[in-house]
Amino acid sequence: MSDRRIRKEKFVAKLKDAVNTYKNILIVGVDNVGSNQMQKVRLALRGKAVVVMGKNTLIRKILRDMIDVEKLTKLESLMPIVVGNIGFVFTNDNLSDVRKTILNNKVPASAKSGTFAPSDVFIPPGPTGLDPGQTNFFQALNIGTKIVKGAIEIVSEVHLIKKGDKVTMSHVAMLDKMNIRPFFYGFKVNTVFEDGTVYSADILDMDQDALLGKFFGGVRKLAAISLAIGYPTAASVSHSLNFAYKKLLAISLETAIEFEESKKFKAYLANPGAFAGAAAPAAAAPAGGAAKKEAPKKKSTSSDDGGGINLFD
Repeated sequence: MSDRRIRKEKFVAKLKDAVNTYKNILIVGVDNVGSNQMQKVRLALRGKAVVVMGKNTLIRKILRDMIDVEKLTKLESLMPIVVGNIGFVFTNDNLSDVRKTILNNKVPASAKSGTFAPSDVFIPPGPTGLDPGQTNFFQALNIGTKIVKGAIEIVSEVHLIKKGDKVTMSHVAMLDKMNIRPFFYGFKVNTVFEDGTVYSADILDMDQDALLGKFFGGVRKLAAISLAIGYPTAASVSHSLNFAYKKLLAISLETAIEFEESKKFKAYLANPGAFAGAAAPAAAAPAGGAAKKEAPKKKSTSSDDGGGINLFD
């Protein structure tokens, strides 16, 4: 076989082995990532993850064969993601830790004309070290300057490029004159494939408290919708039982119907004084001497709490 054919067969075997060995995949963008930086990422992930890069057409063909022949239907959700300049990071380790390792491997880079800024670029105030003959260049970019000790000094911080804006030749020239390398390039973790489920990598930034908060927030919304439309669910059944009990109790108190849980309420309404006497404070200390021990303070009871009776007892 030719060398090209051999390399292709090796890549097919490597990708299939990674898919069968690892259950999680981080789909990473590799725009503006050089071979040297990519090698550093591979070394940093050694023992934790495996990086697989290849042509999208070949990757899609391999995945399609695995879906059809090996019946790995969970790979169906991975097919639409194989678009653009991407790579796969296979791992069975903690996804958040692997993602942090990937994102920490960045290198500074100069601005390039025609590219889109991945972040905001600011020029700090202060001396630039440039001679006054270049003042016109700053004026063309609407940057306020002054001459101090024979050199140009920027008056205030300048927001030169906004995130997402296109970098122009003027921006590049200015940053080069200031010897500023504003951008950091590296792998971008965009999507996560976890045992057949695909979701945004931003979810990995959420801690357990945030996840629980979102979960219970969803449960509350589901319960509210279920109660509003009268459709019982596991989230709303406890509230439905609570409301039903209140209605039954109200009917019992207004009629001669009685059940075990309503007896105490009816007894209280029939003779409130009996309950008040039971809750009376202790007798005063004997006359002729100071009280030896101060009586404990009785916790006040709100007038709307049923006189100390627990509605759901």
